[in-house]
Amino acid sequence: MSHDEDHVAGTSEKLVRMANQIATFFHSKPREEGVVGVAEHINKFWEPRMRRQLFEMLDGDPKNFDELVIAASARIRRPLTPDQADKNVGYIRQAEGAVPHE
Repeated sequence: MSHDEDHVAGTSEKLVRMANQIATFFHSKPREEGVVGVAEHINKFWEPRMRRQLFEMLDGDPKNFDELVIAASARIRRPLTPDQADKNVGYIRQAEGAVPHE
C-alpha cells in the first residue's frame, strides 16, 4: 500500500469510528430522535469533503457502520460532486489534486 493509500485508509477508518461514536450517543434516545440527531450532527459539524467520503463508503459497503448511521444517511446532506465539496471549503481541483484557492 502506498503512503496515499495508507492515508485514505486511515481517514476512512477515522470517519467510520467518528460516525459510529455519534450513533452510540444517540442510541440512548428514541429511534427517530436518534436518526435525526445523527444526521443533524453530521450536517452541522462535518465539512462537505467528509460527508462525500462518508457517502462513498456507505454506497460501497456499509457493513462497518452502525445501523443508526445508515438510517440517518437519508437525512444527511450529500455533496453533489468532489469538486463541489472542495469548492465549498475553498479549494479548486487540478490534475494533481486539490490546491488552495487564491
